[in-house]
Amino acid sequence: MKTYGIIGYPLTHSFSQKYFMEKIEREGVVDAVFHTFPLTIIDELPALLSNNPSLKGLAVTIPYKEKVLQYVNYLSEEVEQIGAANCIRINGDELTAFNTDIIGFEQSFVKKLQPQHKKALILGTGGASKAVQYVLKKLGIEFLIVSRNASENSIRYADITESVIKEHNIIINSTPLGMSPSEDTCPDIPYHLLNTDHYLYDLVYAPAKTLFLQKGEERGAPIENGFEMLIIQAEENWRIWNED
Repeated sequence: MKTYGIIGYPLTHSFSQKYFMEKIEREGVVDAVFHTFPLTIIDELPALLSNNPSLKGLAVTIPYKEKVLQYVNYLSEEVEQIGAANCIRINGDELTAFNTDIIGFEQSFVKKLQPQHKKALILGTGGASKAVQYVLKKLGIEFLIVSRNASENSIRYADITESVIKEHNIIINSTPLGMSPSEDTCPDIPYHLLNTDHYLYDLVYAPAKTLFLQKGEERGAPIENGFEMLIIQAEENWRIWNED
């Protein structure tokens, strides 16, 4: 029996198990199962691998997309560049890290891009943010990173002025703010300055319309959530896990 799973913490609202178990049944895969593996710390990964020798692949989610790399043997070119992975292929004792958030985000993000969308604000600095940065660089879209604390490469939320909002009309939420069960939260940005020229993308997929997206929609901005991104990266994970 081939075993696949997802690691992260917490995993109480994980989409992956339901999606992959339905996929396995729908496609008539008779020798596969998918489990959730909530790890309170990433140091529990070696024991998980040892106790589950039939593991062939792992999806990786918050908060381990960067921390997992210390346990893998090989990195894809994209993971080498950005330092974050959401997909691990397991072949015996060899672990290879991939980032399918990249293809998932790019394919879902570009559909609503308009000619005026030249510069972006990326809210958050974690593993998901790194995939977003990779894609924007590829697309030639300039970006500014927003974090709770300013650094050489980022500004604080308090530094988002009217001119910053006017200049950056793509706003991408790569934080967990607004994710179920915390639907009443959202990134602290000046939503009243948004207009129809803005485009708001939220990597959160549950709820389907986060408070972040609701506030953008109220100002007439096109919006997109992370659900299609999730489907695309899940299918890409499956392809990678089952490559010969």
